[in-house]
Amino acid sequence: MTRAATGLLIFALLVSRAIAETNDYPTEARADYVFVCMKTNGETSEMLRRCSCSIDVIASLLSYDRYVAAQTVASMNQVQGQIGTMFRASEQSKAMLADLRRAEAEAEVRCF
Repeated sequence: MTRAATGLLIFALLVSRAIAETNDYPTEARADYVFVCMKTNGETSEMLRRCSCSIDVIASLLSYDRYVAAQTVASMNQVQGQIGTMFRASEQSKAMLADLRRAEAEAEVRCF
């Protein structure tokens, strides 16, 4: 194999890995996000486009595992009592929630 062919092969593998990493959200999760977004913002074709854009931006910034974890933290922050306090006080939880909020803000800027 020539040096150029080896370089192209390595480049193709890196690109395919990057695509796979940015497309790790299950279709069901993307559809659920779009459905809720449209219910919140209006059920028009324009909102379908914007909400789809929004989840794509979020998916490009956060892996699906990080997204699910941050969504869980956001839900647990709403819980009253000792359990909710544990989530609100945790530095790790705060960081995960901050990452989610940054991704959502970026999606807002790019898509809405």
